[in-house]
Amino acid sequence: MATDGTPMPAGADWTPPRASALVVLRSLVFQGLVIASLVLLAPACLFMILPRAVTRVVARIVVHGWLGLLRLTVGLAYEVRGREHLPDGPCLIAAKHQSAFETLALQVILKDPAFVLKRELTLIPVAGWGMWRLGHIAIDRSAGASALMSLIRQAKQRVAEGRQVVIFPEGTRSTPLSAPTYRPGVAALYRALQVPCVPVALNSGVFWPRNSAWKFPGRIIIEFLPTIPAGLASGPFMERLEQQVEERTEALVAEADDARR
Repeated sequence: MATDGTPMPAGADWTPPRASALVVLRSLVFQGLVIASLVLLAPACLFMILPRAVTRVVARIVVHGWLGLLRLTVGLAYEVRGREHLPDGPCLIAAKHQSAFETLALQVILKDPAFVLKRELTLIPVAGWGMWRLGHIAIDRSAGASALMSLIRQAKQRVAEGRQVVIFPEGTRSTPLSAPTYRPGVAALYRALQVPCVPVALNSGVFWPRNSAWKFPGRIIIEFLPTIPAGLASGPFMERLEQQVEERTEALVAEADDARR
């Protein structure tokens, strides 16, 4: 493992790289600025009673600011590929989930996304209240079968509003190149919504490892893949979704390694 803070080549037993003093310092500066921005935004919680459209504009400005800070302080930028695969109307976005980065970036890349997320996240002061006001889909995972019914009901409402529903099929962040664990909820949502599904591959976990405070310089790639049309049976849909996402994610992780050589 490298000792200079440069991420090591990802592999089957990928582990977060060792952070240099500079990486630690730059990461702490970024985190401090984000926290400071949330403190400054706290008095502006008037957005709770303003129209959702206003909250959406404010949220996009804030997230754009955070991504700009990430680039300036950490040296971590991002690139978007495959925008041509995004349909004009509502759709289901099924994305690989390796870090907190994509939860930020997809909010400004997509036009008006509705994220499927844990209900507990909406209780976080300021940021969580904003998630609630933006009309994301909050689910109580402990509710069992009723949670799935609530997910489908809320998702249908968002689609009727012309929005894109974003779900992370594995339900949690994964380590680059780890064995995938796609959950059946994405198939149930796909069947119920009857809209196209756009798979998303990425390599964010190489630069922003899960469960790590340290972020490494480089360029994250988020790639929208060819659309899966509505109407497939659950089995073929899940097989196609996993194959597309995992094959491209593996390639993007390899590309991130090659770019550092």
